[in-house]
Amino acid sequence: MTRGFPPATAVLLAAGAGTRLGRGPKALLPFRGAPLVSRLAGELRAGGCAGVVVVLGAEAARVRAEADLAGCTAVENPGWAAGMGGSFRAGVEAAPAGHVVLVAVVDQPGLDRALVARLLRAHVPGRVAAAGFADDAGRLRRGHPVLFGPGQARAAAALAEGDAGARTWLARNPEAVDLVDCSDLSDGGDVDTAADLWRLA
Repeated sequence: MTRGFPPATAVLLAAGAGTRLGRGPKALLPFRGAPLVSRLAGELRAGGCAGVVVVLGAEAARVRAEADLAGCTAVENPGWAAGMGGSFRAGVEAAPAGHVVLVAVVDQPGLDRALVARLLRAHVPGRVAAAGFADDAGRLRRGHPVLFGPGQARAAAALAEGDAGARTWLARNPEAVDLVDCSDLSDGGDVDTAADLWRLA
């Protein structure tokens, strides 16, 4: 948990079909001997999250069968094909009331326990802590994970639609966001196409 603050629940968005990659759901991509979703759920817990909500969608039954989600709360977003917004809402709704909510995406294998722990330590009540990664010019750009206070997470979920998860709320409340430099831990990149598969090595 965050320095005497409410416990943190991670919401791991893992509903996508991985269409552009063409290898089935990204949740099941092999990463260090296990499905990616299982590895990342473990890193979220090891980094200090009290619980992990995994939001499934594409081939949910297969993901449940092939991935070890023991200790996680798995929920399904039947409207996953409409975009991330519905998955974000489903995950936040499944998080315990009063918990801070750390939102992560399943296609970023650079997410590890050190990065999670850094965000939890950096969190200030009433504010949002977002992982920041340096671009080619050395400027920090906002990425995932993003850590919300309880009320902020629900406010952001209420605005989520289509492929915009928390983006609408974050765009409306930039003054509430603290960027936490995580460039030494990851570049914040995702696995989107075959050219990104090196990230799973």
